[in-house]
Amino acid sequence: MTVLFVIFGILMIACGFSCIFTPLYSFLQAEYFIVILMVAFGIVGIIKSIAAKRFGVTFVFDILSLILGIVMLVFPGTLLFAESVALIMTAVWIIMMGIVTITESVTVTKSLGGGIWVLQLIFGILAILLGAYSFFNPLLLAISFGIMVGIFFIETGFTLMFSGFVVRD
Repeated sequence: MTVLFVIFGILMIACGFSCIFTPLYSFLQAEYFIVILMVAFGIVGIIKSIAAKRFGVTFVFDILSLILGIVMLVFPGTLLFAESVALIMTAVWIIMMGIVTITESVTVTKSLGGGIWVLQLIFGILAILLGAYSFFNPLLLAISFGIMVGIFFIETGFTLMFSGFVVRD
């Protein structure tokens, strides 16, 4: 299980740097990046929840992420509509991801202690701020989408890697 989290984390970080270095292309292909992120996050989260036997809010969010990713993959609609919807959905999803990350940081604090929870808490707060910014400024989000998604991919990759180091097989 640890190796799976680390591998997905490294892939997320690589995708993040790809988005940062090609922001215009990232926006034009935004729906595919979001689909990859949602499906990968959903699968890893479901596996993590089942392994830990925790079926709370995080598990429901992981299932919704997987379903939404599959729906976007199967029914992308017209490109402009899909990208417009993806902007708003991404903003909301980033906010929700921040809330889940903060919730997990509190859970890690209660179960393990240590300092990793502080980093997860910071990433969760940053995700909420990034999502709120994106939600209220969709035009600016469209312009800077590649960079912001890249940063979020890198953040999520590190979170997955840290989860891999914390969760033992």
